Amino acid sequence: MKKTCLYLLVLIIITSCSRTYYIVRHAEKAAPDASIGSDVPLSDAGRVRAIALRDALKSKKIRSIYSTNTIRTRTTVEPLSVELGIPIQTYGPIPDSAFLRKLQQSRGNSLIVGHSNTVDDIVNMLSGEKKISDLNDNAYNNLFVVKLNGNGKVVRVQ
Repeated sequence: MKKTCLYLLVLIIITSCSRTYYIVRHAEKAAPDASIGSDVPLSDAGRVRAIALRDALKSKKIRSIYSTNTIRTRTTVEPLSVELGIPIQTYGPIPDSAFLRKLQQSRGNSLIVGHSNTVDDIVNMLSGEKKISDLNDNAYNNLFVVKLNGNGKVVRVQ
């Protein structure tokens, strides 16, 4: 009986310290517009995808949300931010070792939104090895999941 209780206690402690990172590229962007430069908003399809992202992640115990400081990335995570009452923290524009340390020190699960050429950097930095490459310019439907156990070791990347 004592061994079972001790095992359950250890299991609870380890699981409670585990964290999951959800990494996505911003949703579909509107066509480039010379009058506003390269910081374009989401298209109608992108706004629909942002709502779908909110619905997919609202029960995942997200405690922090990170975005680059562009309209399309912030708008992608805004529905979840509003739903959960969690402010969007900005990083970048390129994820670096300081950002990685911030992610590793965060408590609980996190959502990170980036760009076609930075999502792979984030996934690879968190997993400690090259898992994916730059995304295609038309790839908007990937949700990468990096799960770490209580010791910070990668359990799963999908």
